[in-house]
Amino acid sequence: MAFRVMVVGGYGNFGSIVCRHLAVMPQVELVLSGRDARKLQLKIDELHARSGRACEGWCGDAMGAGFQAALSTLNIQLVVHTGGPFQGQSYAVAESCIGAGVNYCDLSDCRTFVNGIGALDASARQAGVAILSGCSSVPTLSSAIIDEQRHRFSCIDSIEHGISSSAKMPGLSTVEGVLAYAGKPIRQLRHGQVHEVLGWLDLSLRKMPQLGTRLLANVDVPDMDIFARRYGAQTLSFKAGAGLKLGGVANALLAQALRFGLVRDHARWAARLHRLGMRFERFGDGKSAMYIDVRGIGIDGKPLTMTAQLTALNDKGPEIPSCAAVALAVKMASGYVPQSGARPCVGEISVAEYLAAINDPANLSLSVQFSQGQR
Repeated sequence: MAFRVMVVGGYGNFGSIVCRHLAVMPQVELVLSGRDARKLQLKIDELHARSGRACEGWCGDAMGAGFQAALSTLNIQLVVHTGGPFQGQSYAVAESCIGAGVNYCDLSDCRTFVNGIGALDASARQAGVAILSGCSSVPTLSSAIIDEQRHRFSCIDSIEHGISSSAKMPGLSTVEGVLAYAGKPIRQLRHGQVHEVLGWLDLSLRKMPQLGTRLLANVDVPDMDIFARRYGAQTLSFKAGAGLKLGGVANALLAQALRFGLVRDHARWAARLHRLGMRFERFGDGKSAMYIDVRGIGIDGKPLTMTAQLTALNDKGPEIPSCAAVALAVKMASGYVPQSGARPCVGEISVAEYLAAINDPANLSLSVQFSQGQR
């Protein structure tokens, strides 16, 4: 019997990527959800033409009262929620899944949304379903990379990681989401003490293999809370930036304007920056990467450093945040049953499963290197 998956926001930027992968999988029956009937049908027709397999559609508001009944009527077994931005969004979609007895995951990288999902834990356990938030680059992939090498460390002192995207612009909702904390305090850890930095500021340059030198700035992610508990790290930081340094400078200028009250509505400026970014896409090199620097003590008692980098070429970067959900769907379709309850999506998917879901070794490569030296 086929495994029935509904993708909420199925014609959006990341939703389209998830659907493109799931549409060709014989063990999956795909249902797209969206509020625009025309866009929904166009995406269904496109997927049918591409894969030769028919997909279903449900046109409606997944945040509305009728969603729970639709899940039951359509016999959905897993909902993949891609409809951001998640900043300030309620848990209505997840709550409908619990009411219908349906497993759920989302692509959120919003720190408060992902780490607050535990509020639904008791009801999810009672319903016998898994509610997994942050099924994306962070924290799912970032934790999977560290988990795979965790056995090499007797203790982990610091984790500094980040993402440098290509110049290809994501959807407007994504831009609105990541700029929501521009100029606002972000809690990180430094030597075991809470340390506040400002979003999209503290610009720094990092040399990255195959990408050259990239401009990065402070970004808020769920990992800042999860990694302290999961690995005992005393120093935690995360930075991100666009492929073109101009984008990083523009974000920093907006952050300063918001910080000093010169600008109040970040969403309006996000739309402007999105339009500007679209004009400059053609000047990018199509390369993206996630990097992770882990420092601690090896099992031999000596200082040990791990440097990992997942590199994506030819504008394949958006595959990375999208395909954690694909990997989870494939795994569940093959019989995997995640433990019931509501929690961030860590420890559910291995690096190998993640890369297999993307299935593009010509354009994605993972490098992991170790060195011994000063702690």
